[in-house]
Amino acid sequence: MFELPDSEILPLSLEHTFWTWSAQAKVTPIPVTRAKGVYFWDADGKRYLDLNSMVMCVNIGHGDERVIEAMVQQIRELPFAGPPMATRPRAILGRLLTEITPGDIDHFLFTLGGADANENAVKLARAYTGRHKILTRYRSYHGATAGAMALTGDPRRCAWEPNLMPGVVHFLDPYRYRSTMHRTVPDISEEDFCLDYLNHLEEIIQYEGPHTIAAILMESVTGTNGVIIPPEGYMQGVREICDRYGILMIADEVMSGFGRTGEWFAVNHWGVVPDIITMAKGLTSAYAPLGAVGMRPQIAEAFADRTFVSGLTYNSHPVSLAAAIANIRVMQEDRLVERSREMGKVLRRMLADLGEQHPSVGEVRSIGLFGIIELVRNRRTKEPLAPFNGTSPEMIAIKDYLLEHGVYATTRWHNVLVIPPLIITEEQLAEGFAVLDQALEIADDAVQGS
Repeated sequence: MFELPDSEILPLSLEHTFWTWSAQAKVTPIPVTRAKGVYFWDADGKRYLDLNSMVMCVNIGHGDERVIEAMVQQIRELPFAGPPMATRPRAILGRLLTEITPGDIDHFLFTLGGADANENAVKLARAYTGRHKILTRYRSYHGATAGAMALTGDPRRCAWEPNLMPGVVHFLDPYRYRSTMHRTVPDISEEDFCLDYLNHLEEIIQYEGPHTIAAILMESVTGTNGVIIPPEGYMQGVREICDRYGILMIADEVMSGFGRTGEWFAVNHWGVVPDIITMAKGLTSAYAPLGAVGMRPQIAEAFADRTFVSGLTYNSHPVSLAAAIANIRVMQEDRLVERSREMGKVLRRMLADLGEQHPSVGEVRSIGLFGIIELVRNRRTKEPLAPFNGTSPEMIAIKDYLLEHGVYATTRWHNVLVIPPLIITEEQLAEGFAVLDQALEIADDAVQGS
């Protein structure tokens, strides 16, 4: 298709690309040439098991011909139509999303990805409520645009302050393993733990003034900041607090949606219907860029005679919408949500086994095919294997070992994320865990006590 030897991919990319999240002189990209199923190959023909769904997004796996063919057909029929146009894929996808999203969500604003989905969700919330503050959690990531980065709680936000969207207030996550509130009471019950964090949230609301707060925006299951799964009752409690104070609840399902947790959307685990839901990544399984903001009828109706002053040139791009339609149908035909739920039990068992075998494993957490290994130098003190917002020689060595042995997984701070395509088999998962098992011996050598 393109006349370029495989040997030239890496040098030309390094010569002309400005890389994100990187010091330009230190990037070491993998020159990828093809991908299929749960694997991809580099320019030297080396195969990698993709335990990260590339960027936590290829939910249906690589190279599914049903999605590719749908995109090709759409390009031949209508490669582009502007945002004011109604198109066949726009009509079909709206109906499909209404069928699978929680509760009565039935209107959708289409964007290019997760960051601008979250930004538009905030615009909707502020315009609808007439309030300006947005509450989000510290261990969160909502995107890299100026507005989404302001919403983000983790240290990626700090590099761009103070030139970010104003009006964002952060609060603490219900992160049991490292709970700020419970360092001296580790055996607190789940019910009391949950109540303490709901009380914390309500206290922040009182300090900020409920009448100033438009929305509480949260990742339903925290993603790259730790796969933090809310305790039973937490999401229901947030919903009740929002209702009591007239605050909108926004669920960021960019990473946790489309079967990742064993449900179409993670909020479904707790029977909660948010007022607004954002999605991207698994919406098309990254076969094309697309994000969406779903909203309940009353929010859409508020703009019946009032202009929503926002837009995007590629809003509702027909090729991306066709990819999403085909992606959802693949998930339905192959029962990938149910598969994620069942394979999630296998992942949980394999993670637990690793935890028993390696003293460097402080805790493992998972929900569906959304898992994490938290590595420590000392289980008693919970000292992480790398500092907050940093790395360590051991974590670098673990990542290098995984890549050397053909396993692609994200290592961030002191964590190893396990987020494979939903089509992965038990045998393929075992293949990856055999390499992880060996890699964790590097971490075990750094353990300083019990």
